[in-house]
Amino acid sequence: MFEASAQDSDTVTAQKLRDAALTDRFGYRFVETLTTTIGQRLAGTEALTRASLLAESTLLAAGFDNVHRESFPITAWMRGREEAEVTAPSSQRLVVATLGGSVATPPGGVETEIVVFARYSQLLAAAPGSLDGKIAVVTEAMPRVMDGSSYGAAISIRRSGPSEAAKRGAIAYLHRSLGTDDHRLAHVGATNYLEGVKRIPAAALSVPDAQQLARMAALGKVRIRLVLTPTSDEHAQSWTVSGEVRGSERPDEIVLIGAHLDSWDLGTGAIDDGAGVAIVLGAANLIAQFFGAEEMNYSGPAYAKMHADDIPHIVLAGEADFGARRVYTFLAPAGAMNTPFLQTLADTLNPLGIFLTRQPATNSGDDIAPRHDAGVPVIALRQNGIDYFDIHHTADNTFDKIDPQELAQATAAWVAAVYLAFQSELDFRKAAKDFKN
Repeated sequence: MFEASAQDSDTVTAQKLRDAALTDRFGYRFVETLTTTIGQRLAGTEALTRASLLAESTLLAAGFDNVHRESFPITAWMRGREEAEVTAPSSQRLVVATLGGSVATPPGGVETEIVVFARYSQLLAAAPGSLDGKIAVVTEAMPRVMDGSSYGAAISIRRSGPSEAAKRGAIAYLHRSLGTDDHRLAHVGATNYLEGVKRIPAAALSVPDAQQLARMAALGKVRIRLVLTPTSDEHAQSWTVSGEVRGSERPDEIVLIGAHLDSWDLGTGAIDDGAGVAIVLGAANLIAQFFGAEEMNYSGPAYAKMHADDIPHIVLAGEADFGARRVYTFLAPAGAMNTPFLQTLADTLNPLGIFLTRQPATNSGDDIAPRHDAGVPVIALRQNGIDYFDIHHTADNTFDKIDPQELAQATAAWVAAVYLAFQSELDFRKAAKDFKN
């Protein structure tokens, strides 16, 4: 009788939290302030330092416990000039964005013939030496899908493409932006140079410009001039910001939710990932008002390293990092499918138009991944990403793209999930272990 009453009470509280989130604007106001007063927050820059101070002061003013910032060393990469133009057979300017981590061209740039590959697999099939002295261009498109899974399938084009082109003799690399729009805006993103391979300058082309180059190359030889002047600072620092809402019944247990405070530098970091910060801030703040049952962090691998001792106490983790649109489905931790926790959560989320996916959550975001790899079970609340890759790494990543009602629905989903997870008697770690066995 006691267990049933406790469960009923938790259900009522979760419903109240859900409904309160639909009209609460705490997170929305924060992302408005963040994007308006600070804007872009490239890791290692003074702007991110100011953003961390804003997040810290917001958490303190809201009454969170154990609020603090922590710095960690990074090599900061900063964008310089980025110019590209077709010089033959006719003069045409191109819209490009230097890939994060890219090396610079010589001061005067490089000018040479291009080799266009319609598919990334065609570049990988090219023979060593076949691109000597040329610029490799990959024009493969990324399909538009609701869950954004095509991004993961295509990301090697950006991450590994420059090194693969260099292996074959290329002196620079361009690729069609990993985006689903048709705007003449390039999508920035990071690249990863392979050890032992010459580092060559690399940039993303806007989708229309990649299409233009493909058409031109089909008609004959094309030459491009490319100037990229990024710089790096090996002595920079970045920040994590964290705060706690402490429960009283199980003080050693942590439900961890997070988002990343930094952003790329072309827009103001609204969709990626100011919206995610707004969601977790809004959810945590409501729980603090109603009860107090979770720990919220803006976290990454550095935070995981600095707080390795916390990992055994984290019962569940999740990350909001997919824009500001509505949540449409929920993935439970492995082993939690046929449990009262999940049934209660499914019933609570159903009025929001959210359905339960039968497959278990296998990831929740890049910043949570180190905890998941260390054995922490995760939840995943999938948001509608049908147009997320139109803008997420572009100059269009701005506050006006956030719909406050859709953001509120996502916050409502997170606050209900986090509250019920902490209140549940389910041992998520044991359930996940038993599921695997």
